[in-house]
Amino acid sequence: MPRFFSLQQAQKLLPEVESAIRDAISLKAEFQRAEAEWQGFAHRVAIQGGLRADRSQLLEQKRHRESTARDLKQAIERIHQAGCLVKDLDIGLIDFPTLLHGEEVYLCWKLGETGIRFWHGIHEGFGGRKEIDQEFLEHHQGELPN
Repeated sequence: MPRFFSLQQAQKLLPEVESAIRDAISLKAEFQRAEAEWQGFAHRVAIQGGLRADRSQLLEQKRHRESTARDLKQAIERIHQAGCLVKDLDIGLIDFPTLLHGEEVYLCWKLGETGIRFWHGIHEGFGGRKEIDQEFLEHHQGELPN
């Protein structure tokens, strides 16, 4: 069963989520570098043959790539365990499930925004974001159980 956030609960969780998404974005970039190095090394081995391969370098690159992938997965998992959804890791887009008129919608936040100021339906996505206005606040369920 998904966790539903009140706007206040989501705002309160935002510093923790922002830290985790910044970590995840950084780790994704590090993983992409490690993957490119790994692919380049594998390509050189394929062309030159395995006899000239530095096995210690190969193992170190493999370990680095695997540990970075593990750390990236853990950073994303921290966000999911909080009840949030990572919608776009490249831009740091996070959704917080909530209820409006008894229907599930998402509070929507993007890295760089100073707070949660938008929401959208579950099938609308980022392009369907609407500003949180008075009507939203009047029909949004208040404090929700965790």
